[in-house]
Amino acid sequence: MRDLLKPFGLGAVLAAALPAALAFGQEATTETAPALDPVVEETVSALNSGDTAWMLTSTLLVLFMILPGLALFYGGLVRVKNMLSVLMQCTLITAIVMVIYVLYGYSFAFGGSESAFFGGFAKIFLAGVTPASESGTIPEFVFIAFQMTFACITPALIVGGFAERMKFSAVVLFMIMWVTIVYFPVAHMAWDAAGLYFGWGAMDFAGGTVVHINAGIAALVGALVIGPRIGYRREVMAPHSMTLTMVGASILWVGWFGFNAGSALSAGGGAGLAMLNTFTATAGAIVGWSVIEAMARGKASMLGAASGMIAGLVAVTPAAGFVGPVGAILLGLLASAACYFFVQVVKEKVGYDDSLDVFGIHGIGGIVGAVLTGVFASEGLGGVGYAEGQNMVGQVVVQIQAVAITILWCGVVSFVLYKIVDMIVGLRVAPETEREGLDLAEHGERAYVM
Repeated sequence: MRDLLKPFGLGAVLAAALPAALAFGQEATTETAPALDPVVEETVSALNSGDTAWMLTSTLLVLFMILPGLALFYGGLVRVKNMLSVLMQCTLITAIVMVIYVLYGYSFAFGGSESAFFGGFAKIFLAGVTPASESGTIPEFVFIAFQMTFACITPALIVGGFAERMKFSAVVLFMIMWVTIVYFPVAHMAWDAAGLYFGWGAMDFAGGTVVHINAGIAALVGALVIGPRIGYRREVMAPHSMTLTMVGASILWVGWFGFNAGSALSAGGGAGLAMLNTFTATAGAIVGWSVIEAMARGKASMLGAASGMIAGLVAVTPAAGFVGPVGAILLGLLASAACYFFVQVVKEKVGYDDSLDVFGIHGIGGIVGAVLTGVFASEGLGGVGYAEGQNMVGQVVVQIQAVAITILWCGVVSFVLYKIVDMIVGLRVAPETEREGLDLAEHGERAYVM
């Protein structure tokens, strides 16, 4: 028997050291069977039909998170005159990124380059990928589709930072440049075997840095560059439909099982751990936010429960395959407290208009989750433990380094991209357009006919 193990994408080092660790993008492990003829050897495929079926399902669950989950969640949170604009932005961003991912995004993230920052050009237009190509125990096409959905949801999340005031053309142009220059390099650094964070041994099971910190920082920068909505803090800007927001949040929770448990890339114990943690961390965060809100404001609101739900899901994303279920509950509680503080206290004091609290929940929740993954992964706290020679302090330092670089890279590049877009097409709609609402002005439609 001759092993032809060829690590690709994510996964060889941590998967060996951590039983539940993520094996993102690992190429096929094939074995050569004993030769029946001294000259001819038979190659045995490593594909597993159970793993493949689970990953097909997980990929669809992540798409379900975006459309309709995220779209309805955001749509319910904005005013009625801007609902369709949010739905359209989420829809078109998803479609555009799918095209980009096939053309060059997969190669830029997982193209086999030895660079710590860039995947290279080897798989432009999916060159060399065939139905027979394998990525671990699943077809490479399935891995590509799964990763593609991550690339779609991340820029769609950013929309909530500048909702109700940014030009549709500006949104599209910004997202094309952002996913190319910000998302793909960070995905490579975190999840490719040659990547910077991966080489450090950073733990990011399903996208704490790649998805949530990235989106949260870009949303905050956008909110600051574009400025607040007309009438912000003077007019009522309450969500127009908490019912739709609750429906969207619930769909997000269901879809998140594909996001987290699917990140094991197999239908085994790692996926089971990530699934259970996605339940427990979210439950802990909902309870935490509701209790804090009841104590601080006298009433626990549906908006608060939905916010806690997302905060817990965000925080457990990097930790899902590394911490234990009880640790996940504590992680959810801590994340909801931190997010509540930023949404209700910091945002109010500073006065920035992060319309749908993308930074306050995704950015802060992602930071808390990424850093505390290094704590709760300890075997003494019920986690799977660390790589050989590593300890809690060292792991937390690695997590902080990955978080800091993501914040710096995303923050600086996003600022530059917003300025470029402003020079080309302009960022903000005219005041009269903003007052009328983006649905009619930008898309010629109304969400509801009264």
